[in-house]
Parts: sequence; structure tokens; C-alpha cells
Amino acid sequence: MPDSETPPAAAIHLHPTAPLAERVLLPGDPGRALALAQSLLSEPRMFNHNRGLWGYTGEARDGRPLTIQATGMGGPSAAIVLAELIELGARRAIRVGTCGALSPALALGDLVIARESVCADGASRAIAKRERVAADGELTEALVRSAPSAHAGTIVSVDLFYDEGAHAGDRSGVLAIEMEAATLFALGATADVQVACLLTVTDTFDAHGTRTRTRIDEHALQAAAERMGAVALAALAG
Repeated sequence: MPDSETPPAAAIHLHPTAPLAERVLLPGDPGRALALAQSLLSEPRMFNHNRGLWGYTGEARDGRPLTIQATGMGGPSAAIVLAELIELGARRAIRVGTCGALSPALALGDLVIARESVCADGASRAIAKRERVAADGELTEALVRSAPSAHAGTIVSVDLFYDEGAHAGDRSGVLAIEMEAATLFALGATADVQVACLLTVTDTFDAHGTRTRTRIDEHALQAAAERMGAVALAALAG
């Protein structure tokens, strides 16, 4: 927590227009941030709209403040957003995002809880300087309790969405692929801030991982996002 006698440095990319809650949900998509705010918050107020990174603060269903702030796509954007949120006073954050299935056990719409992420992206490697980075254990276990049917395990974070080779090769023991979690975990650990990750499977691939992508439809994605938000809020309420 920033020293109460020293105001936080001015955020460069986030321009707060409402109070920041100490607990934050981090969707990548600004549109999903709006949808989650409408679903989870009473009378949400816009927290940020600068650079199209929409964020909202309001009273959540449990009667306590919650901020929902979009991170944009990829580790570099997510790192900027989380770093500025931490500087402003955020202490617990859950990424609520989307992923592609690498495990054949996953189907479209399934929930995935990331216990750790393989650092296959540049931002997380720059911060963590190691091959894998773990989510906060306490907050992750809260997610597991809130969604006992979710798949929990290792994911991989990458830089490129349209990279057929990323889905191929040996990914033994890795459940899913996405773009932001490793960076968020690494930054949270560095700043001593709890960061966890809950994902919805939005893409599956053929047996070779390179040719056929099956994408979730928008109706199912909206329903899954609302379910993610409810699970994440329950974990933060614990």
C-alpha cells in the first residue's frame, strides 16, 4: 500500500475519475469490463476511459467496493495497467480473461484457474527472469473453492495471438494458452500484491493444433464472462 503521507505518483496511462477499490478484476477487453460492471456493480462509475482502457468502480454484490479495469491485449499493456493500479493502491487482482485450449479435456466455455504460467512472452521474462511464474496461492485457492468444477493447473502466456506454431509441439501438462497472466503474476509477486487468474475457454484446435480453430459464439461467451465475474467476486469476498 502506498504511504498514506505520500500521494501516489500520477498515473500516466490511467486517468482516474472515480475512487479505486483495493480489489480489482482485470479483463483484457474494454467491452467485457463494461459488461462485468453492469453485471456485478451497483451504480458503476467510470474509473478510467483514457486510451480506450475502460474501467469502472462501484459497490459489488457483497456490499464492498470493486474496480473492474481493462488491461488491453498482451503482457506489455497489462503490465502498464497493473503497475499503475498498484501505485494507486490496488492490493488484490484477478485476471478474468479468455484462453485457447491445449488440453483435450477442455471444451468451449469451460473455466480454467491458472496456478502458474509458462513465460513464453517477453514481458513476463523481463520481469520474472525465469521460465515459469506462479499465481498467488491464497487467492488461487479462493478461486478453486468458488469454482470446484473448474480445471486448475498450468497455462502458457505468449506474445502472438495468430501464431499457429504456438499451439503445436509438446505442451505436456499445460492446460491453455493466453497472453497476459504470466506478466500479471510476475508483477504482482514483485510488488507483493496478490494476483490470480480465471479464464474461459474461447478457442479449441484440431489434433495438430495448427489448422482448425473453433471459436465460441458471442452468446455463450457473454454467459461465460458473467459466470467468471461471479466466481472471481466470490473469491475476492473470502
